[in-house]
Order: sequence, then C-alpha cells, then structure tokens
Amino acid sequence: MTIKLYCFGESGHSYKAALALELSGLDWAPVKVDFFAGETRSDAYRETVNEMGEAPVLVDGDVKLSQASVIQDYISEKTGKFSGKDDAERREILRWQFWDNHKFSSVAGVTRFLIHFLPADKQPKEVIAFNQGRLKAAYDILNKHLEGRDWIVGESLSNADLTCCSYLYYPEPFGFDRSQWPNVDRWLSNISETPGWKHPYDLMPGSPADRA
Repeated sequence: MTIKLYCFGESGHSYKAALALELSGLDWAPVKVDFFAGETRSDAYRETVNEMGEAPVLVDGDVKLSQASVIQDYISEKTGKFSGKDDAERREILRWQFWDNHKFSSVAGVTRFLIHFLPADKQPKEVIAFNQGRLKAAYDILNKHLEGRDWIVGESLSNADLTCCSYLYYPEPFGFDRSQWPNVDRWLSNISETPGWKHPYDLMPGSPADRA
C-alpha cells in the first residue's frame, strides 16, 4: 500500500518527512496541500486530515500521523533506518530533533515566511532581525558541533540530519549563507550527495514559481 504524505513544496517541515520517506525506499506519494489558498485553515482539512491545521500528515492504511519528527520515527520503525545504532544514539538523535523544532527550523521557517512570502510593507522588520539573531546563534551551535563530523549523530545519516537540514536548501532569502558556516556547508553537501536526495521543490508539489 502506498503511503500518502500531505505536504507542499514550500514547507520545510514537510520536507523533513518527505526526504525521510524518499531516502528510506518506502513506496509513497505526495498529496498537495494548498497552504497559500488557506486549505490548512479550512474546516474540511481540520476535520478530515489534521485537527491542528498543519502539514505534513502521513497516512499509511489506518495509521495517520502528524508532526514531522513523529513521522520520521514511524519511518524508522518500518525500515530500521535513520534511528541510530543503539539506544544512546537514538536518544542523541531525539535531542537534536527537539532542539531543531524549538530553536532552529521553527525560527527559520517563520523568518523565511516573513521575508519572502509577505509584501515588503507588511514585514515586521524588528521581528525579522530578532529571529535572525536567534538563527545565527543556532548556526554557530550546529557549525561547532559538526567540526570533525560528517553527520550530527554517529557515523551515518540519521533523523537528526534530516530534521536540521530542512530549511537550509531553500533558495528564498532569510539570512542564511552556508558559506559563512563551513562545517554546515560540508554537512549539507554530505546530505545532498546521498543517493536518492532531492531538492524540496523536486520532491514535493508546490513552489513559488507556481504562483508567479
């Protein structure tokens, strides 16, 4: 049975789940969520897809899951991939997933939205500057951690990598220049050189070009 993933290309959180599915080798198909037309805020979406009004959502037969880290964990359960070689690595992966969700991709996603998807006269400049300061601190943490490492945890690609990379491949500006953080730059290349890797706009339906 083909797994369905409700997602859209502009969503870094959706990308976390879509990339994990793609690299896992599971049979899956995207279901486009028309976020910019308000689909996730509709009663129909909240009643039939996700009461939280968010994407991604995975549907695998009778299993329906939301929140990208939960979906990644489910993929690991089904395939044995991306979850570390032992309990210590599994816990360390979880630590980075929680850090990412609180300090990294959540801030990156909001900042990118405010800069790229709002008209210039609607952008809250002080909020953007504050968020970019928080992001710089997060880039520094990740860059230092990756010194002498190919991957965030252990010796192979894991859910820690798949969650933390989620917004860093997008071309829309939000203040991230990977060349300024050489260890992050090298790590992103390690991920994108993994067989089967795809850019978010190639992996999921929907991109800014569709609305141009």
